[in-house]
Amino acid sequence: ILNDLYDRTKLKSLCLAGGCALNSVANGKLSDRTSFERVYVPPIAGDAGGAIGAAYVVWHDKLGNPRSFIMDRADWGPGFSEKEIQAELDCRRETLMDAGWQIQHYPAEEQLCRETVEMIAAGQIIGWFQGRMELGARALGQRSILADPRRQDMKDILNRRIKHRESFRPFAPSVLEEATGEYFEQCHPSPFMTMTYQVKPEKRSVIPASTHIDGSGRVQTVNAATQPLYARLLRTFEQRTGVPVLLNTSFNEQEPIVCTPREALDCLLRTQMDGMAIGNFLIRRRN
Repeated sequence: ILNDLYDRTKLKSLCLAGGCALNSVANGKLSDRTSFERVYVPPIAGDAGGAIGAAYVVWHDKLGNPRSFIMDRADWGPGFSEKEIQAELDCRRETLMDAGWQIQHYPAEEQLCRETVEMIAAGQIIGWFQGRMELGARALGQRSILADPRRQDMKDILNRRIKHRESFRPFAPSVLEEATGEYFEQCHPSPFMTMTYQVKPEKRSVIPASTHIDGSGRVQTVNAATQPLYARLLRTFEQRTGVPVLLNTSFNEQEPIVCTPREALDCLLRTQMDGMAIGNFLIRRRN
C-alpha cells in the first residue's frame, strides 16, 4: 500500500496515524521496504490523538491560522515545580526514613546525573521522574524506570522485583540519537519509541537486557535539543561505561504510569526499586 502511495506522489516524507501506526515492528521495516526517506509517527497515533486533530481543524481550517507547530517532543503532560516536589517529600519524610530511605538534594544536574549513573552501573533499578509527563503510552524519559542494559539478568530482575510481566515481553532501549547507527541496523530517528529496529549482531551481547529474543529493540532515540536532561544522563552513562544506551521501561507496577510526585513515591515504597531521581532530589536506601 505504501509503495503504491509513493509511486503516485513521489513524496519523500510519510506521516502515519491511527491505531495501526502503533505497530512498532511494522514501522521499523518501512525504511527498508519503501522509498520514503522520513517516517513520522506521533506519540499519540491512536484515538487519543483525535483531540489534538480536532483542535487543529479549528485552529487552521476554521480560524485560518498558518501551520507552524512541529511535535518533536512528547512532554506535554502535567509538570511539578521543585517547591511542589519538596512539599510532597516533606510530607512523606518520616515514612521514608522509617522505611530505610535517605533523601539527598543535588541542585546541579551534572551531579544528579553522575550519582544516578553510578547507581545504575552498580546494577540498581532507578525511578526517573523529571519534567512534564509524556503524552501517549510510552515512557520516554520523564516517567521512566531505568536500568543497566549490559546485564544479562536485568530483564528477569525487573520482572521479579517490579514489573511482573510475561517473560516473552521485551524492555526497550533508549539510545543517544547520534549513536543509533552504531548499535542498530537502522538509524532513522525514533523519538517516541514507535519503531522496532534490529540490534547489530556484534552489539547484542553488549546490551542483552534490552535486546529481544529475535535480536530487535523497540528504540527510543534521544535528542539533546528536545530532551536535554535525559540526553545528559545517557551521555554520563556512556562516559562511565562506554555504552550510550539505557534500559527504559514505564514508571509503574501493573497500573497506569505515575503522573504526580505522590504516585511516584507510592510506587517507590510499594516495589523493590533501589532509588528514585525526582526533580533535583535523589532518594536511595541507606544500605
